[in-house]
Amino acid sequence: MNVHATPRAQSYDISIEPLDGKVEVYRNDVLLAATTRALVMYETRLAPAIYIPRDDVLVPLGDPTELQTFCPFKGTASYRDMYVGEEKVANAVWSYDTPLPESAGIRGYVGFMPQAHTRIELGDNSLNEGADGHVSGPLVDWLLRGAASFRTAEEFTRALAEKMLDHGIAVSRLSVLAWSLHPLIAGKHYIWEKGKAEISTYAPTYEIHDHPAFNNSPLRHVSNGLGGIRQRLTDGPTDTEFPIMQELRAQGATDYVAMPMPFSDGRINVLTMSCDHPDGFTTANLGLIFECSAVIGRYYEVFMQRENAQSLLETYVGKRSGARVLGGEIRRGDGDEIDAAIMFCDLRGSTRLEEELGRASYIGTLNRFFETVSEIVHAHEGEVLKFIGDAVLAVFPAGADAQTAHRQAMTSATGIVTKLTETPEGDVALDCAIGLAYGRVTYGNVGSKERLDFTVIGQAANIAARLGDYGKATGHRIVVSEEVESACGNCLPLGEVALHNVSHPVTCYAVEIDRTMFRAQQPES
Repeated sequence: MNVHATPRAQSYDISIEPLDGKVEVYRNDVLLAATTRALVMYETRLAPAIYIPRDDVLVPLGDPTELQTFCPFKGTASYRDMYVGEEKVANAVWSYDTPLPESAGIRGYVGFMPQAHTRIELGDNSLNEGADGHVSGPLVDWLLRGAASFRTAEEFTRALAEKMLDHGIAVSRLSVLAWSLHPLIAGKHYIWEKGKAEISTYAPTYEIHDHPAFNNSPLRHVSNGLGGIRQRLTDGPTDTEFPIMQELRAQGATDYVAMPMPFSDGRINVLTMSCDHPDGFTTANLGLIFECSAVIGRYYEVFMQRENAQSLLETYVGKRSGARVLGGEIRRGDGDEIDAAIMFCDLRGSTRLEEELGRASYIGTLNRFFETVSEIVHAHEGEVLKFIGDAVLAVFPAGADAQTAHRQAMTSATGIVTKLTETPEGDVALDCAIGLAYGRVTYGNVGSKERLDFTVIGQAANIAARLGDYGKATGHRIVVSEEVESACGNCLPLGEVALHNVSHPVTCYAVEIDRTMFRAQQPES
């Protein structure tokens, strides 16, 4: 009878042992180091590492290079070049100059990188095989089986912290900083604190990179590739510690670690943990998190990729259109027929402005125009579909209420004209021509097989653009079709106007701005 025993789960472990007798390190025939005080470090899933007292290294070593790596129980490793005759071996040795308590025995020692030496003579010593067993438990099992069910980063962060507690990790605070691809938001910072029901979520702008609090924080240090941070908070304040350590110490934290959490595109995000156990984190605790950090990072990468996709779609095609694309309407021809008010808003005098201002200043002015139009359209339930040169195409879907769509479009148009007259100090005055029309349009994907555009197609869109052109030519800032005229406070009839590429004359009206603005601001009955 065959009996299959379940392998015993191992925890992450690290140990340091002395070697007997003389140990020598060679590069070809050159003796690099000779010592009777060598140490060997055994660490889960790593090959045994030989450490040599720096005083016993026989060849010159340079100053620390820019390369640094991080281990949560050894600390941050510095690297030095080695000089063998005329040869320079880059980053040949590493050392932990201020090792953490678990690895205090290797203070003053160096390890030789594989490319720096050709052999190590161990004398009568023999090394144990590395511990290659598996690490398991509630956290690992959950990451493999249950974690994929969470739909948001906030839900995942809370569950991750709770599973750490289930695994016996005395975590009192957990935070994750994940960088994004949003045009305004630099990233998301999720913070879980024991005893609090809600996850704190922050979305800092790109100004965070200039903020003193960030520049003097572990988050910046780690995300800039300078290695991780480990601080025993029970040791008391030090001159070089980050300001947040004082805050965490006051909250009862005894230990702190910040470790890199790379994404597959190379961006370095940051995972931080605080502990409230009197003895701090154990080696097994931190080893487990270090082992799982790549998997944890992939979950956050999935969440951020979805957020990035949503933000990029909203940025380039609009909020409603972006939601439709994320919802699966991605094939050419996908779309709906809807009733909507269509706005076409064109900047007046753009050619003159570019000549007078120069290209760089003109782009800034154009962005101010786009921002003004977009903010007002979005504030009135409309959506900017696209920027076309120096013009804006926007849509106000009607649903079952055409009059509301008319009012929203009209109020937006008059608001835009009024806002553009408020010239910030030092900026040039702006003016525009707006065409408004209403009708049934197709709202969806058109284009080639490789390049699609989410837009509106239909006579109303064409008429809105032509009314804008007509207003620009005749000096009227807002010209509307007769379907939208009911939303005007006082419109000037222009009669039937022949528009370019429109088969029949269109009855239209020019909006009297001052009178209309007064009516548009009155509360609805």
